[in-house]
Amino acid sequence: MAEETNMNSSQTATMTSNSNNGVVDEHRWVIQIRQMLEEELEDDAGFPVCIFNIPKTLLSVKPDCFIPHQIALGPYHHWREELYEMESHKVAAARRAQRQFQSLKFENLVEEMKKLMPKIRGCYNKYLDLSGEALAWMLAVDACFLLEFLQIYAIKEGKVQTEFHAGKNFSNYVMLRDIVMLENQIPLFLMRKVLELQHSSLEAADVTFIASLIGLCKEVSPFKMMNFSSIKFTEHSHLLDVLYHMIVPKSEEQPEFAIELVSDGLDVPTVDEIVEEIKDSTQVLDLIRNLLSKLTEGPVSHVTRVLISTPANFFSKLPGFSILKQPLELLFSKTKAEIISEYEDSSSTNNIHKPPLIEEIAIPSVTKLYNSGVQFAPIKGDITSITFDTKSFTLYLPTVTIDVNTEVILRNLVAYEASNASGPLIFTRYTELMNGIIDTKEDVKLLREKGIVLNHLKSDEEVANLWNGMSGSVRLTKVSFLDKVIEDVNKYYRGTWKVKVGNHLKKYVFGSWKFLTLLAAIFLLLVTTLQAFCSVYSCGSVLRIDSTIDQ
Repeated sequence: MAEETNMNSSQTATMTSNSNNGVVDEHRWVIQIRQMLEEELEDDAGFPVCIFNIPKTLLSVKPDCFIPHQIALGPYHHWREELYEMESHKVAAARRAQRQFQSLKFENLVEEMKKLMPKIRGCYNKYLDLSGEALAWMLAVDACFLLEFLQIYAIKEGKVQTEFHAGKNFSNYVMLRDIVMLENQIPLFLMRKVLELQHSSLEAADVTFIASLIGLCKEVSPFKMMNFSSIKFTEHSHLLDVLYHMIVPKSEEQPEFAIELVSDGLDVPTVDEIVEEIKDSTQVLDLIRNLLSKLTEGPVSHVTRVLISTPANFFSKLPGFSILKQPLELLFSKTKAEIISEYEDSSSTNNIHKPPLIEEIAIPSVTKLYNSGVQFAPIKGDITSITFDTKSFTLYLPTVTIDVNTEVILRNLVAYEASNASGPLIFTRYTELMNGIIDTKEDVKLLREKGIVLNHLKSDEEVANLWNGMSGSVRLTKVSFLDKVIEDVNKYYRGTWKVKVGNHLKKYVFGSWKFLTLLAAIFLLLVTTLQAFCSVYSCGSVLRIDSTIDQ
């Protein structure tokens, strides 16, 4: 049996290799097309695609999260040489499965899968350049291997079975990463077919199958699995599909696509607008600075010298001006080129690891929300239970466990949701929300202390980097209940007196170069008036400026 499997695999590999090198077997191609058309005539019901290639926009960001490292399941990665060493373990699992068949051989399973070939091919969105014979053998072996691996997580009378032999020799963590990848899925109905041959009835087979699926989902899910009674396991397409619907229950809500980015009242000027405003206003500042430098008569010279050389020392002695120390320091000591250069440098530095603004939800970070009075609390439900209590000002979020496999699981769930496109991108919107409120390790620390983030990584910073890297998405989408939460949080945050005062200071003081220009003009007028007064009256004895001011 193993020799026959290797022979079929070798022949198919040779055909595929020739096709990839540009040598097309036209006769074989015609035979395949004819067979496919005949199969469609026998059963023209059509089958929904459920196993997709990863969208390029997601694959380019983190390819390691989508490409299997140890084992290939199904046709997409079957011929990769670095994964082929696992074939001997897969064949061994198929041999053990054959012993459990009721007076049947492995070839009987292959024949059953040949009968399902139209349905099998319909599950994959990529054209499979394989004969029905080769594809049936491949999937039969892979299904037996995967079922045996799942027995590790099968729950029977509250205990976990440990009958999987290869699992003792290989890292389960790496295996789990590969099993949940979108391109590494095989249809569930094939695994049910294997179990059907091993059990006396399909009902008995489903009991074992469902126990395995529940155990696996509990193991890999970043969220607590609660209610399994509502999940119809046999109706789902593959393992990742089961995991997705456990985390995101089916919703009747229809997708609404965002046409433009809504800022939620948090206006963010572009770099070009700010730099252009700086260029215009610094021309006025240069003129004011030059005029001040020419006021060198009498005691006024000491005043102007202090204003130009050490403005911080001068203004720090004046009541009410401590708040203007930084902008005035910038006003009197920085040149136009220095201001623009420093702003551009800081902008580029701060955005090295940050996603584009259009991909990030406009919502304050956890730290900012917490300092403004927002509380955080975990919920027992799924992500559809996320709410913001406007009475207690509490944001309720599901508890999420972060470990070495979490990023792979999250990214493949996002990819499957985007590819399947059967409804609103609820899970994607959740990752965008977490990306929006988590900016630094301090944000993660707060959520960890509240029991929302269970961190099994080395540091909180790693968790922050994980969520900040989750911004890549195929398209923008609207999810009404999550958008309502974001709107309520922003409304509360903008309404607090701390934020109102801070926004006014930013807008009219620190962020307004025109205001600073006006302020400088007023000081210039006062100093000019003082010089005119001192030129008429002797005010040397009145205005004594000690040399210690220069220090």
